[in-house]
Amino acid sequence: MIIALGIIAFLILIIAATGIKIVRPYQRGLVERLGKFNREAGPGLHFIIPFFDRMTRVDLREMVIDVPPQEVITKDNVVVTVDAVIYYEVTDAYKVVYNVSNFQFATLKLAQTNLRNVIGELELDQTLTSREKINTKLRTVLDDATDKWGVRITRVEIKKIDPPKDITDAMSKQMKAERTKRAAILEAEGIKQAEILKAEGERNAAILKAEGQAEAIKKVAEANKFKLIAEAQGQAEAILNVFKAIHEGGPTNDLIAIKYLDALKDIANGKATKVFLPMEASAILSSIAGIAEVLKKEPEGEEKK
Repeated sequence: MIIALGIIAFLILIIAATGIKIVRPYQRGLVERLGKFNREAGPGLHFIIPFFDRMTRVDLREMVIDVPPQEVITKDNVVVTVDAVIYYEVTDAYKVVYNVSNFQFATLKLAQTNLRNVIGELELDQTLTSREKINTKLRTVLDDATDKWGVRITRVEIKKIDPPKDITDAMSKQMKAERTKRAAILEAEGIKQAEILKAEGERNAAILKAEGQAEAIKKVAEANKFKLIAEAQGQAEAILNVFKAIHEGGPTNDLIAIKYLDALKDIANGKATKVFLPMEASAILSSIAGIAEVLKKEPEGEEKK
């Protein structure tokens, strides 16, 4: 009897334990009673009636769906292989359980279908260079479609886009040709710029040289001018001083005549064949004649003595 009571108590304890449910902070619990939705349970400890109530836990954390690689035809009829991932989070636990049977499978098929539609509107070059555009457009389409399921698509990422091998080889050759072209253009631009700089340098050097020569000529001319002015001023001052000294000394005609004789002596030493005498030379010549007479008379006087 005691054993039977112990077994019954143990079974009651087990049944009571099955009615204790714990919901984690990142979860929501949906409680059904006899097949009908009863309530939504938040984080914490909850009690349900065993055999009558059933709780379904829904994870609200951001999760990822890996879209397997698939072949997609672009607008210019090139087959490419596309691989993508989808990130989502549940916003309404009730809708994600009761509005869709298998959310992840439904989202995966929806992503594959819309991926074909989005890439089918683009040419190959646009597909390879517009990943951000594809990601944004695909996320918008999926988010609108999954809104009624209580799910928000946070982002879509295209992991890889693989064109066929022959297309890849052609693109590689094209890129190599473009790089060679750019290198040739850059080299030509460099040579052109170098020649321009060289020509500008030679022109500036010639201008500076000419300016220097002009400045030197100007300085030399100014120096010669200053020299001539100084010499003229010196000669003028010398003449004035001589003239002044002569007049202050009161020279006689005899003295002037002697000076003229000295001057004629200097003229005779030159190479000139003609001598021009000023009009005033008549008085001087008469003085010279007088001097000659005096010189002639002096010896006679001495003889008389």
